[in-house]
Amino acid sequence: MLKKGTKLNSILTGTCPRCQNESMYVKKNPYHLNHVLTMHEECSHCKLVYQIEPSFFYGAMYVSYAVNVAVGVAAFIIAHIFIGLELVPSFVAIVATLIILYPPILRMSRNMYINMFVSYEPETKS
Repeated sequence: MLKKGTKLNSILTGTCPRCQNESMYVKKNPYHLNHVLTMHEECSHCKLVYQIEPSFFYGAMYVSYAVNVAVGVAAFIIAHIFIGLELVPSFVAIVATLIILYPPILRMSRNMYINMFVSYEPETKS
């Protein structure tokens, strides 16, 4: 469905941004909460080191903030305008949505951040 080689494929699947041949994460399911951010040190296929520099993924916090704001606004619009909930239940819907989607948003933010700096190179081989 998603074409290999696109940034969207790497972001949504959590694969290595350079070769897109393996997952960056030890556990593929983001709802294994003890391992939600546990990543391999490097890609076993192309040898890309994921932690490009010390504290590299701190920048992903800003991406996560933007994604959470967008999801919160979308949840409010759906709950308040489309479903017709009152204000307080609409805010409860925002909180519930953000709690439920926290692990995938956290991972997706990391995926987006590393894809800003690393491009797809299909012929890269160790």
